[in-house]
Amino acid sequence: MSRALIILNRASDRERVQAWAAKAPWGTRVTFQEAKRTSDQNARMWAMLTEVARQVEWDGLKLSADDWKLIFMAALKQELRMVRNLDRTGFVQLGRSSSDLSVAEMGDLMDLIAAFGAREGVTFAEPEADHVQA
Repeated sequence: MSRALIILNRASDRERVQAWAAKAPWGTRVTFQEAKRTSDQNARMWAMLTEVARQVEWDGLKLSADDWKLIFMAALKQELRMVRNLDRTGFVQLGRSSSDLSVAEMGDLMDLIAAFGAREGVTFAEPEADHVQA
């Protein structure tokens, strides 16, 4: 087996991980990751980004929700990495995708968007409580 993924949801999943670990050859790499963001979190993030894009002008520009996502992702990581684009006429921001965020990291991202929105006077529509997990 070259690659496998087990999501721990029940005792039998833990038992399968233990059995595989006992049989794995030396040098096998094992990675444990937190659960990824939920679909409800993703929908809420895009709703928030859309409101920011609709209501906030930044440096004299109206930015798209996609642009705002990049800005908030850079702020969440507290780092900015850029390289020149292929024709050397501008720059490209490097970073990770929001789809790689854990549930907790996605919560942090939405908190960051909400705090920024509060400072900038953005009005966010309240999500339906039974559809959102933070």
